[in-house]
Amino acid sequence: ETFGDRSLSQGLSVLVGLGLCVTMLGLGCAVELGQLGQQLRRPVGLLLALLGQFVAMPLVAFLLALIFALDEVAAVAVLLCGCCPGGNLSNLMSVLVDGDMNLSIIMTASSTLLALFLMPLCLWIYSRHWIHTAVVQLLPLGAVSLTLGSTLLPIGLGVLIRSRHPRAADLLVKISLWSLLVTLVVLFILTGTMLGPDLLAQIPASVYAIAVLMPLAGYALGYGLATVFKMPPHCRRTVSLETGCQNVQLCTAILKLTFSPELIGSMYMFPLLYALFQSAEAGLFVLAYKMYGRDSYKQDTLGEEEDTDISYKKLKEEEIADTSYGTVTTEEHNSIQMEPTQTAL
Repeated sequence: ETFGDRSLSQGLSVLVGLGLCVTMLGLGCAVELGQLGQQLRRPVGLLLALLGQFVAMPLVAFLLALIFALDEVAAVAVLLCGCCPGGNLSNLMSVLVDGDMNLSIIMTASSTLLALFLMPLCLWIYSRHWIHTAVVQLLPLGAVSLTLGSTLLPIGLGVLIRSRHPRAADLLVKISLWSLLVTLVVLFILTGTMLGPDLLAQIPASVYAIAVLMPLAGYALGYGLATVFKMPPHCRRTVSLETGCQNVQLCTAILKLTFSPELIGSMYMFPLLYALFQSAEAGLFVLAYKMYGRDSYKQDTLGEEEDTDISYKKLKEEEIADTSYGTVTTEEHNSIQMEPTQTAL
């Protein structure tokens, strides 16, 4: 009865919609047009976002759904999460591992824009295995595109605020990060209340296993992808986090706004489980870096500064060096001899 409670379901829909709008507004506020222009001239971040979010992650989701022999409802939930663009959690985690923040923001923003066209395409391609099932036949690709399109308005508004009011944009970015955390906690509570213990108990162990393995696979593939592109270590960490962290709020919104509760059932919890495990695994990533990788990062940075300082000193010594040009004197046998003289500086 609680699961079919219209008032609770509608309240959950409003919360999901508002949380998604605030998150996308914060993402837009983090984008600077100057940096965006630089990335477009050298579109490495755009290419990595394309390969990571719409090649690697959908394929991982599809293979895991096949390996664990999920039914059509669970498979659709997993595919939706795998085809989502990057989330704001990666921006926060990139700061904690001394990553490239410009690259992180550009990858998140570009993957969100690319999702408008590529997410429905990926869903259509990878859902072919379950095409004869009722859920896949009802897969609302038009509604998915409409939900994605609605996210462009807050992103554009955020970019406008950043260009005209940078201080307000910085504040909105912080608010969006906190709203991400609060929204996820509230969603856990309300969804657990709406589904009830009986439906929660129906979530199979295979779904929990996929929620654990998908972020790990994303982090590993992202790091490997950045290594192939011969990127420096701090950029590899950034790409790793960007690939494994999905926009679970968008996935939750699509599941909530396009499927009836009776149809999607307990699989509505999958993006929330994914959010839980991707945050925990990213936290372990950050902890390992703080314990073992930060010293090497400091040494690399110090080494670069020392090299620069030595080069600067050599340059100054060459400029200030006491140079003797000498004077010319004429001796017998028409010989010419150079007599060194010191020049006072």
